[in-house]
Amino acid sequence: MNLPEPTGAAIGDTLAVKLVQGIEELDAAGWDACVGPDQPFLSHAFLATLEASGSACRDTGWLPLHAVVESGGRLLGCAPMYLKSHSYGEYVFDWGWANAYERAGGRYYPKLQVAVPFTPVPGPRLLLRPGAGPEIRAALARGLVGAAEQIGVSSLHVTFCQRPEWDALAAAGLLRRQGVQYHWHNRGYRSFDDFLATLKSSKRKTIRKERARVAEQGLTLETLTGAALTPAIWDVFYPFYRATVDKRWGSAYLRKRFFQRLGETMADRVVLIMARQGQRYVGGALNLLGGDTLYGRVWGCRQAFEFLHFEACYYQAIEFAIAHGLARVEAGAQGPHKLQRGYEPVPTYSAHWIRDPGFRDAVERFLAQERREMAFELEQLRELLPYRQEQESVAR
Repeated sequence: MNLPEPTGAAIGDTLAVKLVQGIEELDAAGWDACVGPDQPFLSHAFLATLEASGSACRDTGWLPLHAVVESGGRLLGCAPMYLKSHSYGEYVFDWGWANAYERAGGRYYPKLQVAVPFTPVPGPRLLLRPGAGPEIRAALARGLVGAAEQIGVSSLHVTFCQRPEWDALAAAGLLRRQGVQYHWHNRGYRSFDDFLATLKSSKRKTIRKERARVAEQGLTLETLTGAALTPAIWDVFYPFYRATVDKRWGSAYLRKRFFQRLGETMADRVVLIMARQGQRYVGGALNLLGGDTLYGRVWGCRQAFEFLHFEACYYQAIEFAIAHGLARVEAGAQGPHKLQRGYEPVPTYSAHWIRDPGFRDAVERFLAQERREMAFELEQLRELLPYRQEQESVAR
């Protein structure tokens, strides 16, 4: 398959929209100027770590084809994009679409995916340098569609984007889809007990019992970041990750070299919660730190301990956020069980371009119905939040 460098709609005679096969081909400072300081998963360092470690590359079905908008050789906007040969590691599932299209005689793969590989973290996807006008965002959106058309893929998917981008992508002809995640919001809590005081009595008691049970098993938790993230720590953590992934999903997306390089290049952004029983580490949870958010990323453990997952991934994250004055914790995809631990349902957004008109019409009808169902589901989920009545009005 040929991979051209598509040209977007011009602004004057200076705008160029092109594809770049690898983040290392792009100037890190220029890319990060478009990302901003608060999005660790979109940073040049994080994407380079995925690619250089062999986690996101042609061999794993994630061929980098990053889209950039330039004017006079200066990067004005960009988007992390990949040519995909499957639908693994995306968390906005289109397996049903792929199966239906191929049963009808079409070829669904390859497709284009604008996303952070293996990372269901909402954030900007049409990345703009500060001062770039809305015309740059619109040109980048059109350039993505142009890339899909010129390469000849069945579809283009922009997942976990922000609401304003959702609207801009719809104007470029993409279909809109909604999902749900669970985020914890810091409402000025001074301590974990201060947070617990906002919960209904039964939920507050449950959380205290779960935390006490972790301690009863002889488990202690410690937080590692910066210089504490030694190669030896990653040697310990990686088998935890592999054990959990192999048990649940059967395929590890992230290579060991990914974690080692992450510690080398982004140690100040990594918050690693490690569980210890006596002198022995038994599990851990990897988080990344944004401007005002702690992002839960990877959990792993090689044996069963009651409630350790909740402690390492949710309660320790809340403790860290309160101690450091962070606005929220985003604990990853899925998990209605997070509701009972104070994590609130929030909508997520994705946008989808479908080449085949007939198939596009079918997907559009499906998405219209799904959005109605999602709006109802969000309201229902909010009714399950554990906050006391006076706190529920604040949460809304």
